[in-house]
Amino acid sequence: MGIAGAYSKITENIRVSVTPVYLQDRSRPDDGLYVWAYQVRIENQGTGTVTLRNRHWRITDAEGRTETVDGEGVVGEQPVLAPGEVYEYASGTPLSTPSGIMVGSYDMESEEGILFAVDIPAFSLDSPDAISALH
Repeated sequence: MGIAGAYSKITENIRVSVTPVYLQDRSRPDDGLYVWAYQVRIENQGTGTVTLRNRHWRITDAEGRTETVDGEGVVGEQPVLAPGEVYEYASGTPLSTPSGIMVGSYDMESEEGILFAVDIPAFSLDSPDAISALH
């Protein structure tokens, strides 16, 4: 079951859903600071237990500047998901433009020690200022 307003994708029986939220109270458009939170839901729809080992993000702002973020696990954890289990976490990102896009992948490891990539769906980061910023 998906989350309303979420971007969702299934790879190798792992469903990743992301719901971005613009944080008006943390953003300062006059200073070129726009901040989003995003909620991630990872669901193991397969028959074997998997462990999330690494994350890879590509964050692109409205001017085409791209930042890559690679690291172990998510929010300091390497969650283990048995069949049917769900892991959720929240994180965030700042941009210097009123809109952007994020996309990425997780490195998952099966019980047998096999590493495989799971896609994180591309999702847009749009602030209320994004429409007025388009030329």
